[in-house]
Amino acid sequence: MEWWLVLLIFIGSFILLMLTGMPVAFAFFILNLIGLFIYFGGEAGLKQFITSINSSLTVFTLLPVPLFVLMGEVMFRSGVAPKMMDTLDMWIGRLPGRLSLLAVAGGTLFATLTGSSWASTAMLGQTLLPDMEKRGYANPMSLGPILGSGGLALMIPPSTMAVIMAVIGRLSVGKVLIAIVVPGLLMALIYAGYIILRCRLQPSIAPPYMVTPTRLLKKIVAAVRYILPLGLVIFAVLGLIFLGIATPSEAAATGAISTIVLAAAYKQLSWGMMKSSIIETLRITGMTFMILAGAEAYSQILAASGATRGLIEFTTGLSVMPVFIIITMMVVLLFMGMFMSTTAIMMITLPPFLQIITGLGFDPIWFGVLTLLQVEMAQTTPPYGIGLFVMKGVAPHHTMMEINRAALPFIGCDLVSLALIIAFPSIALWLPGLMMR
Repeated sequence: MEWWLVLLIFIGSFILLMLTGMPVAFAFFILNLIGLFIYFGGEAGLKQFITSINSSLTVFTLLPVPLFVLMGEVMFRSGVAPKMMDTLDMWIGRLPGRLSLLAVAGGTLFATLTGSSWASTAMLGQTLLPDMEKRGYANPMSLGPILGSGGLALMIPPSTMAVIMAVIGRLSVGKVLIAIVVPGLLMALIYAGYIILRCRLQPSIAPPYMVTPTRLLKKIVAAVRYILPLGLVIFAVLGLIFLGIATPSEAAATGAISTIVLAAAYKQLSWGMMKSSIIETLRITGMTFMILAGAEAYSQILAASGATRGLIEFTTGLSVMPVFIIITMMVVLLFMGMFMSTTAIMMITLPPFLQIITGLGFDPIWFGVLTLLQVEMAQTTPPYGIGLFVMKGVAPHHTMMEINRAALPFIGCDLVSLALIIAFPSIALWLPGLMMR
């Protein structure tokens, strides 16, 4: 059977199974079982499937996933976020669209403490949306900044999705986590620039209002009390990885402990809060690991069927500039993001795409950052981005059409970031190049 037909049948069958409502993990299991049975010879294929599950999950590099999820759950449930937002509000001057800018600033800072985009979107929505609507902010400057900034949790460490992507693509977890720092901050700056520019051109969508001046001493005290400790938590994760003091798994453990200590320092630590955080962490981790269990088997099927080799030979033999191949891959990821979950997108595309990238001579870490940015966009891409439905839950009085329209300008900002990273790979590769070995 031709390699392209194998690839078409596998991906087509996967999409059809998901359209029936079958969970992603079960769809992968069924197709992997059939594929291994065919290409590895009946019973031997079934034994290989058991081995591949073991190979997929018993890797030390997956350990940061539950720890990063726990960090996010503790921060989300401890009630620290509103105090952090109040402090940021003191420091933002009378800029156009100041509440929208506060959403970007808060989303960026909260992203450094949680790897969950839905938790970040929910927190920002619950904290800021009522005040935005009371002050007459239009949907593009209320719903839009919250949706865009909530997605930064995937692009700024600690990001569980970055760890999952690194494991699927067999990339260095530490380098991927450090590589997404500058692109994530770049996205936040582009969001802020867009907000300021649009509010200057169209002031009615974010009406200005009087801001009560705050004494400098009060600002400094609030920053020391509520922002500085968060910086210590960030250092406990990113700083230790960057300086080569700890592995990503060890840094994730110190980050989780630091977050719990921080919640205790703010007198927000309770047995009920920790119980809820742990239960939710186990639920999310269990679902994620169920999907990842089929990662190794999928790669083995692609290799045994010749699909990987055929795809690489076909792509590298095209008489087009390599950058057009990259752009084509991005278009494929963007289209898939409209209909599929983020983990499923990476499971299907990363193994063959990274083989092509390596064959073309590109840095796989750089491509991993591009993929993660596309996955972040998928969170807010209509019609099925999970961020859109989280926002609907936070703001049930808004229609899905209103939410979708509000997200579009910030998807445009993401595309600008994507183009810049494609044109200037050093945006993603500069910081990892400075890491201590």
